[in-house]
Amino acid sequence: MPTTLQPATLPELPEIIDGLPNICGWEKEIESVTQQDRPVFLPTTNIQLNEVQAAFAIALHMHQPTIPAGHSGQLISNLQYMFEHPQEGDNHNAAPFANCYSRMADFIPELVANGCNPRVMLDYSGNLLWGLRQMGRGDILENLKRITIDPTYQPYVEWLGTMWSHAVIPSTPIPDIKLHIQAWQHHFAAIFGWSALSRVKGFSPPEMHLPNHPDTLFEFVKALKECGYRWLLVQEHSVETLTGQSLGYKHLPHRLIARNSHGEVISITALIKTQGSDTKLVAQMQPYYEAKTLSRQMLGEVSVPPIVSQIGDGENGGVMMNEFPGAFFRASYEIAQNNGGKSGVVAMNGTEYLELIEAAGCHEDNYPTCQPIGQHLIWQKVSPENCNPDAVANAIAELKQTHHNFHMDGASWTNHISWVKGYENVLTPMNQLSAFFHKKVDSLPENITKESRYREALLYNFLLQTSCFRYWGQGVWTDYAREISRRGETILANW
Repeated sequence: MPTTLQPATLPELPEIIDGLPNICGWEKEIESVTQQDRPVFLPTTNIQLNEVQAAFAIALHMHQPTIPAGHSGQLISNLQYMFEHPQEGDNHNAAPFANCYSRMADFIPELVANGCNPRVMLDYSGNLLWGLRQMGRGDILENLKRITIDPTYQPYVEWLGTMWSHAVIPSTPIPDIKLHIQAWQHHFAAIFGWSALSRVKGFSPPEMHLPNHPDTLFEFVKALKECGYRWLLVQEHSVETLTGQSLGYKHLPHRLIARNSHGEVISITALIKTQGSDTKLVAQMQPYYEAKTLSRQMLGEVSVPPIVSQIGDGENGGVMMNEFPGAFFRASYEIAQNNGGKSGVVAMNGTEYLELIEAAGCHEDNYPTCQPIGQHLIWQKVSPENCNPDAVANAIAELKQTHHNFHMDGASWTNHISWVKGYENVLTPMNQLSAFFHKKVDSLPENITKESRYREALLYNFLLQTSCFRYWGQGVWTDYAREISRRGETILANW
């Protein structure tokens, strides 16, 4: 356990260093803050658990990739490109998107002032946070500070950590997973401060993409715990029971079990994001209306309200851009009619809910268990006593031959799309750049992370791993990936 430092004793972090985002260099300070395990929301919550029938939690995911498409090919936010090229595709949505990135900082104070008890979880990629600053939209960041820092509004809002450049975890090189997580923590602390970072305890995997390869999952969960996270959000159909069944208690927290090919086991709490059309469900506040149909359940020996958890893009699509504000306000005012939104069916944030049920006597050991989809087939073939990398590799190879749907690509909220097949032209350079990066830096002293050359090389390594270079198809997006790869290789070659 690291020495715990109080935010007041830590240096104020610069947000931009030599024109680059602050993504490294203060690892020990970050760890000292994020490993604090004192309650975050329990001291300020205005909800009494015994008065709650059911709860719901909504999260808004925000992201714009960084692309080499500025003047002379400089790195810029895709949002800036949209503003500068309004006639292309759906780029006319640039201004509405920018408004979506800022508007929760207006909605929450208005609802609180009108006697409501709203809740929202926010997930912003590092790319987006940097891009807003790059393009001179610091006004959005300043607006967000109001609901992140001001004690009047902060208890209603929970930030979720994520990978810095929106890298889908199953196809991210394992040595880079923790670096992404730490980079986001650096950047967030530089913008919003140490105290705000100390309150970030939930994690939102990009595209809800959960690795199902035993070793990747283990390293992911291990990195999360080492970085101070208490729980993560997972997609319902990306997990199964330990016997390979669908979840029977999707509205209760679960314990996600990760066992690697050496037989080591680690676990972390998971809140289950239910299936469905994510953005539409959040935009129309479906989690609230589903929660109204639920009643308290037993968790171990404790009666608790179930929680309906849902995440969707916070800006993407007409339903979210246009229908969400009205639906969010209508639900908030309706909920407020029950004791100011403090009893019956209520909005809660993830950490708040977990802290309340733990204070009521629940423990992680009481939670139903789950594992990534498909792993039960592996563990049917590999017993704990015979667990070794060769046995696991052989089991995986055999299952791929005998089960046509079996794969180790992970599962996400876009499960009909493979993040691997057909994208070798991105994945191969991505893995090569990562290997080149680690060959250069892994044997160097720890303080190398404070150097500009390290930060620049790390940035390009991250940028090449951004999901958009695959999800948005072949063509200009894979061209962007090739250019980022070329620049990253050049930086490392000239080190």
